[in-house]
Amino acid sequence: MHPDETAGTPAAESHPDTGGHSLNKHEKDQEKQSGGGKGSGESSGEEGAPAAFVADDCADGTEPHTDRVAGDEPLLAARVHRPSDLMRLLVGVLAIAVVLAIAAFAHGTTSGLAQDIDKGTDQAPDALIRFAGLTASIGVLLVPVAFAIERLIKRDGLRIADGVLAAVLAHGVTLATDLWVARAAPDSIQEALTRPSPGDLNALTDPVHGYLAPVIAYMTAVGMSRRPRWRVVLWVVLLLDAFTMLVTGYTTPFSIILTVLLGWSVAYGTLYAVGSPNVRPTGQTLLAGLRHVGFHPVSAAREESPDSGEHGDRGRRYFVTLEDGPPLDVTVIDREQQAQGFFYRVWRRLTLRGITQRRSLQSLRQALEQEALLAYAAIAAGADAPKLIATSELGPDAVMLVYEHTGGRSLDSLPDDAITDELLCDTWRQVQALQSRRIAHRRLQGDAILVDRSGTVILTDLRGGEIAAGDLVLRMDIAQLLTTFGLRVGAERAVATALDVLGPDTVADCLPLLQPIALTRSTRATLRKRARERSQREREAVLEASRKEKLARSEAASATAEAAEAETTEGAKGPDRKAVRAEKQAEKLAIDVALEQAREEDLLTQIRHQVLLIRPQAPVEPAQLERIRPRTLISFIAGAIGAYFLLSQLTQVDFGTIVGEAEWGWVAVAVACSTLSYFAAAMSLLGFVPERVPFLRTVQAQVAGSFVKIVAPAAVGGVALNTRFLQRSGVRSGLAVASVGASQLFGLGSHIMLLMIFGYLTGTEKTPSLSPSRTVIAGLLSVAVLVLVVTAIPFLRKFVVTRVRSLFAGVVPRMLDVLQRPQKLLTGIGGMLLLTLLFVLCLDASVRAFSTTEMKPLTLASVAVVFLAGNALGSAAPTPGGVGAVEATLTFGLIAVGVPKDVAAPAVLLYRLLTLWLPVLPGWLYFNHLTRKGLL
Repeated sequence: MHPDETAGTPAAESHPDTGGHSLNKHEKDQEKQSGGGKGSGESSGEEGAPAAFVADDCADGTEPHTDRVAGDEPLLAARVHRPSDLMRLLVGVLAIAVVLAIAAFAHGTTSGLAQDIDKGTDQAPDALIRFAGLTASIGVLLVPVAFAIERLIKRDGLRIADGVLAAVLAHGVTLATDLWVARAAPDSIQEALTRPSPGDLNALTDPVHGYLAPVIAYMTAVGMSRRPRWRVVLWVVLLLDAFTMLVTGYTTPFSIILTVLLGWSVAYGTLYAVGSPNVRPTGQTLLAGLRHVGFHPVSAAREESPDSGEHGDRGRRYFVTLEDGPPLDVTVIDREQQAQGFFYRVWRRLTLRGITQRRSLQSLRQALEQEALLAYAAIAAGADAPKLIATSELGPDAVMLVYEHTGGRSLDSLPDDAITDELLCDTWRQVQALQSRRIAHRRLQGDAILVDRSGTVILTDLRGGEIAAGDLVLRMDIAQLLTTFGLRVGAERAVATALDVLGPDTVADCLPLLQPIALTRSTRATLRKRARERSQREREAVLEASRKEKLARSEAASATAEAAEAETTEGAKGPDRKAVRAEKQAEKLAIDVALEQAREEDLLTQIRHQVLLIRPQAPVEPAQLERIRPRTLISFIAGAIGAYFLLSQLTQVDFGTIVGEAEWGWVAVAVACSTLSYFAAAMSLLGFVPERVPFLRTVQAQVAGSFVKIVAPAAVGGVALNTRFLQRSGVRSGLAVASVGASQLFGLGSHIMLLMIFGYLTGTEKTPSLSPSRTVIAGLLSVAVLVLVVTAIPFLRKFVVTRVRSLFAGVVPRMLDVLQRPQKLLTGIGGMLLLTLLFVLCLDASVRAFSTTEMKPLTLASVAVVFLAGNALGSAAPTPGGVGAVEATLTFGLIAVGVPKDVAAPAVLLYRLLTLWLPVLPGWLYFNHLTRKGLL
């Protein structure tokens, strides 16, 4: 484009596609007076640029009038929450925990350190100590005040307000810490943080300095550490104060460290909570910076980034017009954008192996140098990339990079018919040019590929790339671009154009990296969205096939209705059952056929198949890129939580009493009942699964549930594990959820029924009549009142009806399938009853193991009521495995039915040891075993 075509373009118009922001009313009035009105911005012959860019579309063909105006963006947020502040807060809290742990468990080390410091400071001259103390006292007061005055002169009062707030909070935290150390902390921590006061040997020094921590919080919050001269003064004052306090015996080394960490952590916690003042440069600052490097800007229009998630740190982009030259593309990078995506980059850096990631939190200078180096290297390699012509700082918190304007439209914005094979091949040639010089782009998505008016492909967004990249990263670029093209034009064209340019060997080498973890975040999101759409289409095909089969079956049934009514003899019932079974098999076959016809391969599999047609011997085994998988990390965390709960509970068990006083015969019976309960649990699950699932493998899954139960609430962990197990065993997702739901529904019903029956029997044990006890009557009346309340309140009624309807929508059809197989139904119901009976017998045997001759005989019905009540409360409790709630309920229940306290307590501990804690280790082993086998 000729320079004169844009020289006089006014900045008032902004293109809607790029998010350019218009000017204020006063500037628009100036524009109207200058004659640069409507004609210059009505249309654009080039998408992706603000309307102010186009000047050659004027109706009369004349040059638009020049008017020097400056565009600016809307007001930025006054405060921002920086992830870096949160990270520093977490580091500070962790450091405080480490210091307290050392003080608590390394008593000898802390005492020796204090003695060494006392010996070393005894020889210090008194004059030096007094001078240091006087200087530190004056400095602690004057330095914060001097910095506040300096900030107020520069009209930066927000920082001072943040500092004062942080100081107040730090003082409160200091007082709370002093109170905790004095009254509740262990003796070892108290000895490490305090010492006898030199002025009063009966008193102790403060664990945390009440004035130093607020000063540290204040100076950190106001940002003194980011200014070199003030930082030196700050450290000199702090070191002098610490030296004086240690020498004079008014503190300990750990107290000094804890004071600094508390002030530092409170400061960053305050900054993250209230937000830091936004120091992002505005459009006016950008124009001033451009003038500083020799340009003469007329206007600047902000271009909104299409992706602010994974790559929100790419910088803000502006379209700038000049008085005497073609327009510019300017990228502004500030500290806030540098911090965006920080946690995601940290996670990728920790979990991926063999992939060089840029530093999680670069400095502005490093970001500027990296982007500039990549821009120059890409052009030197022969690739078409934006030409960098200038760089500059915009104050201490931002930098800018000035490029020649590229224009054009991104690949994402192009219609499908505009993406030709020539365009795809041109893009592959650009990538080939980069890879010939070992340059990796690292983000070959649709919005990073521009196509100008002439059809030339321009690779943008090189900031995240790498110089001297390894083979693995270069192959990842090819895999990413194959996926990007495949999402737009299909796998066949994407692979064909790559083969034409790169050759079959290069394309085949990228197959091991054709996996979601190697792709960008937005590409993975698009693939997941397409997977959900495929699943929906498959589900609709299955439902349609089932509907057609049922319709055909109903028509056939109506045609033979008269004959069926005539068949009333006993011998005719056999063929009816066979016919029903045949109809079910026919429906299942129709569903399988429809599912097979509707099943679609995912895009990555299609790309692999296209490459294998050319290179059948190409490696397809996915490369191991993950250093640690999320599932492995979750298992490790869950194991740590389980170990914590296990150890905390086992420390409360008096093993001497259990071993010395228990009757081992009854202990063996309790162990046997606990072991058999896993077989009963497998029966209760498989009874509601018409599909064939191996029984022993299901038993293993139930043992694995012992581990899951200890790291999740009892009502959640088992359901999730059984559902996952059935899905991995070949049961379709909807049917697996319905089977587990049916099992849970029957279990709830049987639990309530057994509780009522055993409660009734328990109430009649003490009376000759069969009238129920008052407790049972009160319980039934309470349930009735609750039902009436729910049905009377519209909101509650709607809530319950919605939940029940959604439950029965999947469970009832599944139950109809199960009812066609009475043997399965009997297995499920029998397994539930057997499971309850085994747990009751286990608790009864645990009680009898510690029973005495003086104790009254305990009936099985009473034990059953206690177990059912404790199990119900444990399922409702939010703690893993119902820890705490179950123990308390069982203990109080046994005492209520006549068991002495000294018998009930060890009996409950033994029961929980056998049914909850001891199975954790085999459960963890089976959980990992089934996970490795792909069954969980």
